[in-house]
Amino acid sequence: MRARTPRHAAVLAVTLAALGLPIVAVPAQAAATAAPAPPPRTGFETSRGDRWTTEREETEFLDAVDRGSDRVTVRTIGTTKQGRPLRLAAIGGAGGGVGAGAGAGTGAGTTVLLVCSQHGDEPSGREACLTTVRDLAYAQDPQTRRFLSRTTVLVVPTANPDGREADTRGNGDGVDINRDHIALKTAEARTLAAVIRDRRPDMVYDLHEYGGTSPYYDKDLLALWPRNLNTDAHVHDEAHTLSESYVRPAAGAVGFSSGVYGIWTDPLTGKPLKQVAGDGQERILRNTVGVKHAVGLLVETRVEALTEAEKDDHARNQRRRVHTQLVALRGAFAYVEERRGPLLAATAAARHRGFADRGPVLLGGADNDPAEPGEIIGDPPCGYLLDRAQYAEFGDELALHGVTVRRDGDGGFVPLRQSARALVPLLLDGRASYRLTTGQPMEVC
Repeated sequence: MRARTPRHAAVLAVTLAALGLPIVAVPAQAAATAAPAPPPRTGFETSRGDRWTTEREETEFLDAVDRGSDRVTVRTIGTTKQGRPLRLAAIGGAGGGVGAGAGAGTGAGTTVLLVCSQHGDEPSGREACLTTVRDLAYAQDPQTRRFLSRTTVLVVPTANPDGREADTRGNGDGVDINRDHIALKTAEARTLAAVIRDRRPDMVYDLHEYGGTSPYYDKDLLALWPRNLNTDAHVHDEAHTLSESYVRPAAGAVGFSSGVYGIWTDPLTGKPLKQVAGDGQERILRNTVGVKHAVGLLVETRVEALTEAEKDDHARNQRRRVHTQLVALRGAFAYVEERRGPLLAATAAARHRGFADRGPVLLGGADNDPAEPGEIIGDPPCGYLLDRAQYAEFGDELALHGVTVRRDGDGGFVPLRQSARALVPLLLDGRASYRLTTGQPMEVC
């Protein structure tokens, strides 16, 4: 990780100010000449944080933003089992409109994907994402306009609509979507996989909340990068920089405390005590996107009220949670603006490395937990053969993951020599914990 310097801190402060949210004010001259309608507000905003935005209010809000700004396009990209829409908002122009096909967002511009409230009972990220869509769509300041001229911001405002409606962690079937990014059994995870495959985001930012344990695990904000050992080293380092040099410092700059997700710390010394979460399993989104060559980050805001004022006023508590998300998100945008070159270089190189890589594939471990000998495929096969039944059952999932399959009669051959090289054994090797199926390893192609 690049060390933070006084100059870097100053640049970060300027960039954060330039990309400050909310940024929805209409210039006086424009107001006098065009008299535009005021930007829409969420149910959370109109209630001053007393309640969360309803599904109907979200629909009306996004429709109003879509109508009110030519900078944003909102589209339904999937449907949950209970029939609720999964929406994608696209703001900016670097990667093309929402309807762009495979490969969009892979030119000179940068594509960022925000995934909001995968867990339905963690609503603060959703509120932050909704207002961010609006604020970016209506912003008139030159810094934000320049940012959007080189950046496409994709936002899935409610990644788990059924869970949000029921206020449950899981979806309508009780499935934790954030444990389904390998198997792709849920409509929600399948929809996200298609977006990642087709839009190839350079950064995926995943917004959550957590229940703390005072005094060891009660920071206002926690963050964590991909720990999976198959993440390209440069992609991993950029994700670490995003967390430790931008997102957490942005929170600290306005007085919020922060830490690393999953790590209990001594309240007096700040030293780590034990790890309670945040491993390297590939089925979790922050790890999945790392293996798929995107700079990923999980962010979590604390649910519990720690101050007497928040305990006495749940709206104050809820406003703090959303404000923390917004401040952290400003840090993520500052990272994109300042490290656009290294970010694009890291993701582009990682996407090509699988065609030439001959190194091992790791089936376990993490960046802070070396893989055991039995978790290392030291000499990977050249590919895996699927029979007719396997291909019929899992061909769609492989396609959603963007994995290349060479049809072989009624079955298929999945070569390792492809962009998704490290992902293939995680999906098809008999030793992988979350595999789709067990393919036949082939030593000669």
